Amino acid sequence: MVKVGILVISDRASRGEREDESGPAIKKIISKISSYRAIKYEIIPDEKEIISKKLKEWVDGLRLDLILTSGGTGIGPRDVTPEATKGVIEKEVSGFGEAMRVKGLEKTPFSMLSRAIAGIRKKSLIINLPGSPRAVKENLEVILPAVKHGIEILKGKTGECSR
Repeated sequence: MVKVGILVISDRASRGEREDESGPAIKKIISKISSYRAIKYEIIPDEKEIISKKLKEWVDGLRLDLILTSGGTGIGPRDVTPEATKGVIEKEVSGFGEAMRVKGLEKTPFSMLSRAIAGIRKKSLIINLPGSPRAVKENLEVILPAVKHGIEILKGKTGECSR
């Protein structure tokens, strides 16, 4: 079983000023994969220290296999999710962000403004997703096949990256 954490980063949603739609979108997609189970779901504000602390807690304490963040990946002054993620990962896995931006460019040139990253902390894979439910769905469709293989490698179930 792949233990998944869904961490939504949004000032307004964390204060209850708007309903979170991206977290439920992630949950819905993850629930369709029989070997994946959403263990944690939380909404927190766009605060670098809070994001970093939560990522460390979920990896180091709960030993989640996959953490999907949503929000805070743009270029706005409060968008700090990539910086928080960089502060906790040990290895960056740049292909995820690259693939999501390339796929996004098929729909909008604004995809170039995404700073989403992915990386490894211990045996956990952390991936930043955009904050929009539509973009979450589109991005997960692109990356989930590689996510599955990456987690198998992290869990020691395979050592091969070629097919």
